Amino acid sequence: MSNMTVVICNYNYGEYLRGAIDSALKQTAGATQVLVIDDGSTDDSRDIIHSYGERITAIFQENGGQVAAYNRALEHIDSTYVIFLDADDLLYADAVSRVIAAFSSGDYVKVQFTLDVVTHEGAKTGVTVPQSMAVADCGKLLRAGWLYPSPPGSGNAYRVAALKRIFPIPVTTDNLYGADFYAIYGIALLGDVYMLDLPLGGYRVHRSAASVASGANGSAAALAFANSEGPLASAKKAESRWSTLRVVVQRRLGETLPVAFFDFSTEKAHFASRLYQAPLARRWRWFMLESGSYFHTVLANPFWSIRKKFAVSCLTVLCLSPLASVSDRAVRYIANPLSRAGRVGKLRSDAS
Repeated sequence: MSNMTVVICNYNYGEYLRGAIDSALKQTAGATQVLVIDDGSTDDSRDIIHSYGERITAIFQENGGQVAAYNRALEHIDSTYVIFLDADDLLYADAVSRVIAAFSSGDYVKVQFTLDVVTHEGAKTGVTVPQSMAVADCGKLLRAGWLYPSPPGSGNAYRVAALKRIFPIPVTTDNLYGADFYAIYGIALLGDVYMLDLPLGGYRVHRSAASVASGANGSAAALAFANSEGPLASAKKAESRWSTLRVVVQRRLGETLPVAFFDFSTEKAHFASRLYQAPLARRWRWFMLESGSYFHTVLANPFWSIRKKFAVSCLTVLCLSPLASVSDRAVRYIANPLSRAGRVGKLRSDAS
C-alpha cells in the first residue's frame, strides 16, 4: 500500500488534463499512485488518459458530477493519504513529500497548503490562497459555526480513514458539485489540521493575464475569483452545502452543527453584489440596515489579526464614497485578490 494517492477528477478539461497528470507523476516522493476519474467527458480527455497506459489508474463513469466522482474514488483508494487534484490545477514536484512529512509530525487528519493563483495560460499572478492562516483545532470553531480558511480543493491532503467517515456524500440533482466542501469542513470535526504556509501547487483561474490586468473592464466579472458562475452563486451554494453537511455529520458522527455558519468569503459575495456599481443611496442603505452579518465576520473573525480587521473595515467604509470610481475600486479590492493594484500592474506588464 502506498502512502499517497493523487486523485484527478476530470470532466471535459482535456486542455489542462495532461498538465495535471504530469504534475502528479513527477512527485519526488516515491510510491505515489495517480488515479484519474473521468466523469463522462465528451472531449479528448479519454484519449489523453489512455496515453498514460499503466502509469496511472483510470476509471471511466457516466457523468454524475464531482460528488459522485469523489465517492467513487474513495471506494478504490487503499493509500494512507489522498489529494484530490482538480484537472485544471497543478502540484509542484515536492508537494507530496512535504505533505507526508507534515502528517508524520503529529496526529493530523488533514494537511493543507497554499496555492499560487495562475492564469489560464499558467502564469503566476503573485496571489496565493488562502490569505489567512487556519488554527490546528479548526473543529472547535467549526462547531461554533466558523468556516476556517482553506485553500481550494487541490490544496488539501486528507487521511483516508478519516475521510471515509464522512463520505460517501448523498448525490442529488441539487448536490452534484462542491465535494471538496464536505471533505474540507467535515474532516475538521475528526481531528487537527496542519497548515503548510508554502505554495505547493497552482490554482488556475480561467482568465487570461490580459483580462486579469484590465480588471475585466470594470464589469461585474472583476468580482469573480473562483471558477464558478459568480461569487453570489457560490455563496448561495455554500449555504446549501452547509445544510447537507449538517445532516451528514449528524447521521455519521452524531454531531450537531449550527443552523447557520459564519464566513467572510460568503458575506463579501453578498456585499459585493449589493454595492458594486450601486447608487450612493443603495450603498448607504446596506451600511445602515444590512451590514450586520458582514461586519460580524470581519470584527469577530477568529482567524484575523486586529490589523487585518481594521484594514478591511476601513476599505469597507470607502465603499460609501460619493465617487463611484472610488467605491467600485474598494469593492473590487475586497472581493477579488486579483483586482488589487499591485497585482494588476505586474500582470499588465507581463501581458503586454
